[in-house]
Amino acid sequence: MFQSRTHTCGELRLANAGQTVTLVGWLENVREVGANFAFLVLRDYYGTTQVVVQTEEMMRLVKSINKESTISVTGTVRERESKNSKLPTGDIEVVPTQISVLGKCRHNQLPFEINKSREADENTRLKYRYLDLRNPAVKQNIVLRCQVVAELRRLMTEKGFLEITTPILTASSPEGARDYLVPARNHPGKFYALPQAPQQFKQLLMTSGFDRYFQIAPCFRDEDARADRTPGEFYQLDMEMAFASQDDVLSTLEDVLVPVFQKYGKYARVSQAPFRHIPYNEAMDRYGSDKPDLRIDLEVQDITSQVQGCGFGPFENATVKAVVVHDFTQARKWIDKLLTDVEVQTGNKACWVKVDENGQLTGGVSKFLTGCQEALTAKLGLKPCSFVCMAAGKKSAAQKTAGVIRTMLGKRVPGHFDEDQYAICWIVDFPMYEIGEESGQLEFCHNPFSMPQGGMQALTEAEGDLEKLLSINAYQYDLVVNGYESASGAVRNHDPEIMVKAFELVGLGEDAVKAKFPAMYNAFTYGAPPHAGAAPGVDRLIMLLTGEESIREVITFPMNKNAQDLMMDAPTAVEQHQLDTVHIALKN
Repeated sequence: MFQSRTHTCGELRLANAGQTVTLVGWLENVREVGANFAFLVLRDYYGTTQVVVQTEEMMRLVKSINKESTISVTGTVRERESKNSKLPTGDIEVVPTQISVLGKCRHNQLPFEINKSREADENTRLKYRYLDLRNPAVKQNIVLRCQVVAELRRLMTEKGFLEITTPILTASSPEGARDYLVPARNHPGKFYALPQAPQQFKQLLMTSGFDRYFQIAPCFRDEDARADRTPGEFYQLDMEMAFASQDDVLSTLEDVLVPVFQKYGKYARVSQAPFRHIPYNEAMDRYGSDKPDLRIDLEVQDITSQVQGCGFGPFENATVKAVVVHDFTQARKWIDKLLTDVEVQTGNKACWVKVDENGQLTGGVSKFLTGCQEALTAKLGLKPCSFVCMAAGKKSAAQKTAGVIRTMLGKRVPGHFDEDQYAICWIVDFPMYEIGEESGQLEFCHNPFSMPQGGMQALTEAEGDLEKLLSINAYQYDLVVNGYESASGAVRNHDPEIMVKAFELVGLGEDAVKAKFPAMYNAFTYGAPPHAGAAPGVDRLIMLLTGEESIREVITFPMNKNAQDLMMDAPTAVEQHQLDTVHIALKN
């Protein structure tokens, strides 16, 4: 039977005193203070209300109800003698005349205490996620997510964007991650793929004459989990603009995202538009990362020329990067912990020196650098109590290791990390190509559908010259917020001739391009507008707004780190007839 209510558990106030009301919700707690006297806490989505039991009959009923059962309470509102100013309903209580059980909790022992569920083991929380979400602190993240998504939709619609949904079952596409494949029952031996992103579809919409598109798009990638990335699926604010430049996209997203950070963000300050533009190469040189946390005031410096010939083996014929902290007072044990953590995270060793109170280099590798002290002092601005942490190796490895050093020093040494803000920037001018770490061959650095800066001329002039190819930049850009890549986008390569040439340089000929991207290639031959777009990650955006350290805290039903849904027991085995239907045979 449907049980109506007159008020929610967060609604009643002193003005309701004397009224007869009906509340429904979960029995959160019972506190007995006498033989026939007890305080109940009733909780629903909106809040909590105190219920006072003071008869033998009602007490007997309450004792028979397990916590977390759903109940209906009808009674009279009265003013509390001991008010609770921390609760919106803390001035009143309800004296019940009737309590009915609506949904019985059949377990005397819960997996965890609801209001302390965040202290439980994560796998236990995920297995009993429906209980975890009863915790108001956990639920609030999901509520905020709903509010932010609604706000994003409103702002995008106001800017003239149409919300258009794109297919979930599509063709496999090489977009940098592993696909989730779906066998096609009516086409034996063939597979659909779940989209890693709506990339091709949104570009096809531009060729179809839609001027501005967006959607809150589900994306599927078979990737390993990280604190800021969930395995399996995620959501992004996917958007695209026809007849648009890079600046058009960046300014549009700035107009949309700044109000969201200001309205819903945890931190007091937000970078104002236009955000700072940092070229990729400059970001790697100054911060050792293409997603720098600009809340840290330290920078990476190149000391290669200053230390060459010093006699320290790892510095010879290597790029050497340094991060300096002045007024450094940490002990040797602290330094050893820093070096260990850097090596664990990067796989590369770091080294160090300090400047003592007399202005001399000491500790670490100081014996090798005494002859370089004057040059280092001039380059790094060294003074008594300066600390220098260094990384050496191939340029990219030295940069990335120094970037980790910068982040660790910035967050561990007091005075270098301004946490109470959203420090936002654009990383621009990404290289079009790179040498793949695994393949050793020329590969696309970022997005294969991006327009190279310089167009066809840049590609043809660099053909056959690896150094020139690696120097070509693309119209690609990332939004970085507090050290997290929060959006990625590009001006698209809408010219089929330039597209074919771009793919030829990585070993894919015209026939391969037509075979892999038939719809997009053919559509572009019918007159495509210049277009550009981007895709802020919704899950990561909510994580930043809430200040959570794990992205799983802002997803309603997340998988665990091993890409398992412990609540639904997925992935799971299926019956043989299901495999037969889709023409799949399993190898032992």
